[in-house]
Amino acid sequence: MSVFRGHTLTCHPTEYQIGGQCCPMCPVGSRVRKHCTESRSTSCLNCDEGTFMDRPTGLTECFPCVRCDSGSGVKIKTACTATSNTVCEPLEGFYCLFSSENGCVEAQKHRSCQPGQYISQTGTALKDTECSDCRDGTFSDGTLLTSCQPHTQCQSLNLQLIKPGTASTDAECGEQSSGAVIGVVVVVICLLIILAIALLFVLRLKKKKYTGMIGI
Repeated sequence: MSVFRGHTLTCHPTEYQIGGQCCPMCPVGSRVRKHCTESRSTSCLNCDEGTFMDRPTGLTECFPCVRCDSGSGVKIKTACTATSNTVCEPLEGFYCLFSSENGCVEAQKHRSCQPGQYISQTGTALKDTECSDCRDGTFSDGTLLTSCQPHTQCQSLNLQLIKPGTASTDAECGEQSSGAVIGVVVVVICLLIILAIALLFVLRLKKKKYTGMIGI
């Protein structure tokens, strides 16, 4: 339908202007094959595979479907059809950095918490993982990251502490060594005996010296 107002051509919302006339638009999922003439309506064709048209159109080409590139950290959420574009979403274990009307455009892998840290907030498709440091007296060695574990208390297990724990390692415990204790006691006794003998020798030496002085 064409409406002339002076030199202005105004087309109906379901028409498009081409060559000074108004032609009926092609429906969603199709494109114009041939524009209309005075004796023929617009000729339309369905969109080719890999293209779409999501609105009535007077265009001769459909839009190319968006590709969800795994190299950009995204995958297909909703496949492209003749009437709608592809919708992308982050890969598993990724979160979206940039989004558009077609979903996520680029995503990044969730950060990994390091030994000495734990996951304080699990990552989602929209948000990165949050990590926090282990508190004093606890550790995380990287195998269990949902929480930090308390250091082993060696004394409560009747063991002796060999190496104190850190934020990333547990305390190291060992058996109480009775042999070592006995060895220390023996060494101390031997030292005392040697000291007593030395003292006795000194006293005898002084006594001899004193006796010799009296004889003079």
